[in-house]
Amino acid sequence: MKVRRTGRGNLGWTLVAALAGIVLAALWLAPLLWALSTSLRPEYETISPVFHWLPREWTLEAYAKVLGAGNVPRWLFNSALVAFLVTVVTMGVSLMAAYAFSQMRFRGRDALFLLAMLAFLLPFESLLVPLFRMMNSLGMINSYAGIVLPQVVSPVVIYVFRQFFDAIPADFREAAILDGASPWRVLWSVYLPMSGNIVWAMAIVTFIAAWNNFLWPFIIVTSSDMMTIPLGLTQTYDAFGVRYAQLMAAALLGALPVALAYLVFQRRVTHGFLAATGLKG
Repeated sequence: MKVRRTGRGNLGWTLVAALAGIVLAALWLAPLLWALSTSLRPEYETISPVFHWLPREWTLEAYAKVLGAGNVPRWLFNSALVAFLVTVVTMGVSLMAAYAFSQMRFRGRDALFLLAMLAFLLPFESLLVPLFRMMNSLGMINSYAGIVLPQVVSPVVIYVFRQFFDAIPADFREAAILDGASPWRVLWSVYLPMSGNIVWAMAIVTFIAAWNNFLWPFIIVTSSDMMTIPLGLTQTYDAFGVRYAQLMAAALLGALPVALAYLVFQRRVTHGFLAATGLKG
């Protein structure tokens, strides 16, 4: 009897959890489906007083006008280039910093790591003025370097990599050193291959964050040709007026690349976070 009650209780909780998951998924998916439905309507349907989920007349006119007007293709290219550069440089800097904090011994190591972690307490908004003045003094206003460089230091990524490196047995490093490997060689030939999943997970998260970043490009960019897609989408309102189909089409075009990137690398991201938390998938 006790086993049967326990089984029924587990089944009940499973059903409740499944129902909660379905409800949450529906709440997340409904606005996305509505945006997609709106983007596939002619403009006159978007202001119709009669509500209907699906378009009465299906059309790709909004997408054609968005891609043909303004600089949307250029903004997509800028976002892809900036996000790629930010991801590559952030991964390189974070891996080297995490290896130094984890495996190397030097004076002031713990104090320097604590100073790096204090960046958690500083909101990015508090650094806007000094960062802008620095970029201005270096002549990097309205340039790819000016957009990329302030985004490449990530205390979160450094912390995650350091924790992962701390968990790797020291025998691997000692064996490599006995074979004559330098610290660079140990990092790139031993630690990096063993950290593949967590590196991929952090890379995807960094890429998505860089792609979606609005505030810093808004501060540093002064011309339409250098805008990224989140910043450029704010210009579509002035260009298109109150044209909801075109606004939804532009928003979906901006979100599509990162959604595809996550879907392609979803397994690596999941395995990476499981590795970071010490769980097995």
